[in-house]
Amino acid sequence: MNPAEDYILNQPEPYRSILLHLQSVIEHTVPGIDLKFKYRIPFYYIEGRPFCYLNHTKDYIDVGFWNAAHLTVHLEHMTAAGRKIMRSLRYRSLEEIDDTILMEVLQDAYQVRDKRFWK
Repeated sequence: MNPAEDYILNQPEPYRSILLHLQSVIEHTVPGIDLKFKYRIPFYYIEGRPFCYLNHTKDYIDVGFWNAAHLTVHLEHMTAAGRKIMRSLRYRSLEEIDDTILMEVLQDAYQVRDKRFWK
């Protein structure tokens, strides 16, 4: 097992279940995605470039998007939380996850994967 999977499996509930669900949706939605362990969190890469990350912080899970400056769908469901560029979908329970929104944001992020971090 790689360190990113260890990170996910070692989280307390309900965060472990949230992370496992997010991992499944991400890996089934985005082609050619590679799960690595960077910056002490699970980080997905495509063709060697950062794509998104999963982070358990306080009482929620963030799905942060690397090219968030270029995203155009479901921005109303995303938070910048004091960050200038990064945006994330934030979940506190499995019930909060709307798979349709998550998949549409992932597809949008996939479309802009080759753009620069900053506009």
